[in-house]
Amino acid sequence: MTWKISKSFDFCYGHRVWSQELNPDFSLDSCLKCRHLHGHQGQVIIYLESSKLENGMVTDFKHLNWFKAFLDDVLDHKFIIDINDPLFETLLPHYNKTELIEFEQGYKMVDLTKIKDEPNHIREMYEGYVLVDFVPTSENLSAWFLEIAQEKMNKLNIKVASVEFAETPKSKSHVYA
Repeated sequence: MTWKISKSFDFCYGHRVWSQELNPDFSLDSCLKCRHLHGHQGQVIIYLESSKLENGMVTDFKHLNWFKAFLDDVLDHKFIIDINDPLFETLLPHYNKTELIEFEQGYKMVDLTKIKDEPNHIREMYEGYVLVDFVPTSENLSAWFLEIAQEKMNKLNIKVASVEFAETPKSKSHVYA
């Protein structure tokens, strides 16, 4: 037997899919809306799986509270931008790509000490950016979340079977381990 459990998490975020292209044979218009700066109410569902139960459970649902903290502390109400986005220099004019603080979960943030003397609205803008090394599509975000979750859950010998990510209630991606 194999058991699966899941837990869902919600957060608000912004992004830009600078690489978006449309096939005119399938799209009703040529507007590349995802290339615009825009936001979503995202939902992540993490699916865990095991062929044996520990204390009658795959694992305690509370063992995923760290993921909610990650979303709240790092991504909620932030703008996720690809470090290779052609707008990088426009959106972050005070920084170059070598002046970023790197985190083990595969994202970067600006070093706010460089702009400590700037007005509050400038510091607030920069603290709102989370930089990744991929185009932040729903597919790439779900793969990133799976990688982060699996790295952490390895410590409990729990397999992350898949991650589902909905950037809207009608638009979802699902990646399997």
